[in-house]
Amino acid sequence: MGVFAVLLASALWGTTGTAASFAQGLSPLAIGAFAMGVAALLLGLRSARSLAKYAKSLSAKPLLLLAGATSVVCYPLAFYSSMHLAGVAIGTVVSIASAPLFAALLERLMDAKPITLRWTLSFLVGVIGIALLYLGKVTPAEEAGGSAMLFGVILGLVAGLAYSAYTWVVKRHIESGIESGASMAALFLLASLVLLPSLAITGENLFANITNAAVVIYMALVPMFLGYLAFAYGLRTVSASSATLITLLEPVVAVLLAIALLGEQFALIGWIGLVAVFLSILIQLR
Repeated sequence: MGVFAVLLASALWGTTGTAASFAQGLSPLAIGAFAMGVAALLLGLRSARSLAKYAKSLSAKPLLLLAGATSVVCYPLAFYSSMHLAGVAIGTVVSIASAPLFAALLERLMDAKPITLRWTLSFLVGVIGIALLYLGKVTPAEEAGGSAMLFGVILGLVAGLAYSAYTWVVKRHIESGIESGASMAALFLLASLVLLPSLAITGENLFANITNAAVVIYMALVPMFLGYLAFAYGLRTVSASSATLITLLEPVVAVLLAIALLGEQFALIGWIGLVAVFLSILIQLR
């Protein structure tokens, strides 16, 4: 069930790019801060009893807690800014494809966990698939230029590291006996202390019209709140490195939605990439 919970989370996260495309005049920083910040409050309310129960255990390792919360703050700001600067396709590819590698390195360096042959094979097949997805979807008109592209790629790597870091922190909490929901809620609530106040600077046009309001409310409630509930549940039985590999499904969903709802074109090589990503996930399911 853990793997399928991560798959559900990935599918929900894959809707964010298409949803965000309907917003008008909204900063990517505002979208990320509102979605993650509001989801944090909802996660906190849902897990209030668990938070109270495990408050002492969570605070016993303050540096671990702070590292996780900082990663949650960095992820949406870096991820949405990467897509804004380098383009949706490149920003998503760099962020999502780099996360499994960072997660495996964290588990290797911090927990001395071996990098298995199955994980390596799944990673290679998945990254090849993501690259083919990119080649099948991107057109020259979508590509950013020069320094913007470079900075966008760097931010994508930051997003991948941040995502793998807070995933690893939640997994460490679970292994120490803390409920997954309490861990995720604690990290997100701490992050919201930074994310929500930042809207005073970036939140112009957040509710300027019905479309913008619908976009940010949807992103907060569905991919962020429900998605992270499912992801936290999945981490009970799935390792951080495997979970980040399974979330390679996210850009697949994003591409399919872009084709179905936004009318984007998709070359044959992209469909081959889609099959490769599914093969990568099947390797993890065995």
